[in-house]
Order: sequence, then structure tokens, then C-alpha cells
Amino acid sequence: MMDKRRELERSKNVAMLFLAAASIVFIVTLLLPGGFWPDLVKAVSEAAMVGALADWFAVHALFRRVPIPLLSRHTAIIPKNKDKIADNLALFVKDKFFDVESIAGLIRKHDPANLLATWLTAPGNTENFGRHLLREAARILDFIEDAPVQRFMTRALHVALAKVDLSQSAGVILDQLTKDGRHQALLDEALVQCAGLLANPETQELIAGEIVIWLKQDHPLKEKVLPSDWIGRQGADIAVNAVSHLIAEISSDKNHPMRGRFDVFTKHFIEQLKDDPEFIAKGEQIKTYLLNDPTLYLYLKNLWGSLRTWLKEDLRRSESLLHRNIIAAGHWLGKTLADDPVFRQSVNQHLEEAAKNMAPDFADFLTRHISDTVKNWNSQEMAQQIELNIGKDLQWIRINGTIVGGLIGLLLYLISQLRPWLPHF
Repeated sequence: MMDKRRELERSKNVAMLFLAAASIVFIVTLLLPGGFWPDLVKAVSEAAMVGALADWFAVHALFRRVPIPLLSRHTAIIPKNKDKIADNLALFVKDKFFDVESIAGLIRKHDPANLLATWLTAPGNTENFGRHLLREAARILDFIEDAPVQRFMTRALHVALAKVDLSQSAGVILDQLTKDGRHQALLDEALVQCAGLLANPETQELIAGEIVIWLKQDHPLKEKVLPSDWIGRQGADIAVNAVSHLIAEISSDKNHPMRGRFDVFTKHFIEQLKDDPEFIAKGEQIKTYLLNDPTLYLYLKNLWGSLRTWLKEDLRRSESLLHRNIIAAGHWLGKTLADDPVFRQSVNQHLEEAAKNMAPDFADFLTRHISDTVKNWNSQEMAQQIELNIGKDLQWIRINGTIVGGLIGLLLYLISQLRPWLPHF
């Protein structure tokens, strides 16, 4: 700051020296007898002095009031127009830096997905990034351990959960999950798992054993006469074959009656969750239990305490498991991006779309922030800061004005001396 101030003062002094030199020369020529050369020097110095004074006024009037009648109202341009400068500066930044097409073009030009892949695959980058994340994670854990923060988070969780209607929320979620027959895919997966379970010899032995136990308990006399083990195996085979056949029918037939029943049951269950008073009351009971049960609260508190202790111990270790996982994930992501151009293109497209969606709101926020910030500045301090940063260059206007004025004075004087040689009309 002091260097800028000294440079500004030095530039002002140089410009003032040019004005002083022109003034001294002009005064000296007033004392000399008339003649071509004295008059020439006088004309040059006079014009140089006028140019220097005019440009001094122009530069000075930008930042300060010049008390000259009729002219003073058009001085102190920057302090008087602080609010206009604030609004125009904000609009300039918004239009030139944060318009949607400029940001989208920037993303297309620089290919951020490829830049990320290059950065992640460079030696040491993922390790450094992992260490940075671990440091931030440690700070977050320290922040969460603060007693007032814990009380606030507990209250916030209670307030948020108290406002939730568990039954209706579950109904809305299930409604979305089952939209367009998505629940049928879940049924298909369940059927596949059931078929695999029934095909397992251990399952078949379990069924056969249960049949034998049933014979012994409900028909003890018959069990002593009949070959119970054989009956158990045969019964198990019959049951497995029957159920497997039914599963195969349901799996292959998208219009099977069982699928229709499943649709009806699912729809009815969702409607009950949304509207049935008993379900809603049950949801409230569950919510009350979650909020107020001391055993559950103590269990969750101890669970979080154990997890937090493990996290802190892992973060302190030189061979942190979290650090290794972050490094591995970073290497994997970098290699995947580097090797898969389709994935890179998809990432860039999503980034571009996100930027297009976010740019208008962010630009509006930034515009307001810049405008409000500049408007809150002190007018004189703002003018001083601007002068401090560009005033050195503005002094060259004064210097150049002195030189150009002198040259114009020279030219005009020479033209005036051509008058005797000009034709008379």
C-alpha cells in the first residue's frame, strides 16, 4: 500500500514538474524582446501550460471537487457516482463472466473431466487430497464433540422428526417406488431368490426333516409303521416341485393372477399407510418411541460414541484405513475417467447442465453482493483506492497533455507565420 502511495506521489510530482517547467519558460518569454524564436518558445510553453492545466483539471475532477463556479457540479465524478458504478460493475461481471453460454463454453473448452482424470492419476495428488480430507474430517469431529453443538443437533433432530408423518411419508415413498410397475421387478427378484433357495439340497433336507417331525408329533402310531424318512423325502420333493412350478409360472407370465393379487395388495397397503387412522396412529407410536425411548437413545449414543472413537483413532494412525480407501477411490476414479471417453463426456455434460442451471441464480447473488458491497463503501475512500491503483497511469495523461499541448502550440504558431505567404482574397 505504501509503495503504491509513494509511486502515485512521485508520478504527481513529475507531472507537476512538466507544468512548472512550461510555466517558467512562459514567464521568461514574457520578459524577452519579441522575435521569431522568443515568440515561438512563448507559444509552445503557453500551449503546453494550457494542456497541462486542462488535463490536471480532468484527472483531479475524477476524484475530488474542484471549486470553480459553474464547473464544480461536474467534478468529483467517482464519489458522486458511486452507486451507478456499483450497479454497472455488478452488471458487467454478471454479463461478461457469468452468462450461461460463457460458462458452458468454458466447460466445453477445458474438458474438466479430463483435467480431473489427469490430476487424480498424477503421482501424489490423491495422497495429498486424502490427507486434506482427513484433516477436515478431524475438525468436523472436534466440532461435533462440542457440547452446545451436540445439544443443538439433538434438538434439531427431534424437531425435524416430530414434524414427519411416518405413515404418510412411507406411503408416499412406496407410491413412488411402485410407480410404473417397479414393484414387479422386486417380485421377480424375490421369486428368483425363492427358486434358488428351494433348489438348495440343505433346504430340501430341512423340509423333509420338518415332515418327519410333524409325523412324529401328530401321528406317532403311523410314524412307527410307515417309512417316515422316505415319506419326508418324497413330501419334500413334492412340495419343492409344486412351489418351484408355481414360481416358474409366475416368473414367465407377466399377467399371472398372482401378480394381479400382488398389485392389489401393494396398492391397498399404500392407501392404508396414507389414509388409515390405525396405520397413522401406529406411525405416531413409532415416532414417539424413536423420540422418547431412553434405551434406544442410549444405544444410539453409545453406537455413535464407538464409531466416533474408531474414526478418531483411525485418523491418527499413519496407516489410516480411511486414507487408504480415499487413495484407492481417487486412483480408481482417475483411471476410469482416463480410460472411458464416454464416461468423461457424460461427466462434462452433467457439469455443463448443472452450471447452466446454477449460473443464473449465482450470477444474481453475485450481482447483488457486488452492488451492495460497493454501495456500502465510503465514497471518498473508494475514490482514494481507485486513485491509488490507477492514479499513477492517469498522471501520464497530464504529462502527455503538456507535451501534446506544446506540440499543438508549435504547429499553430508556425501556421500563423505562414500568413504573409498566403494569397490575399
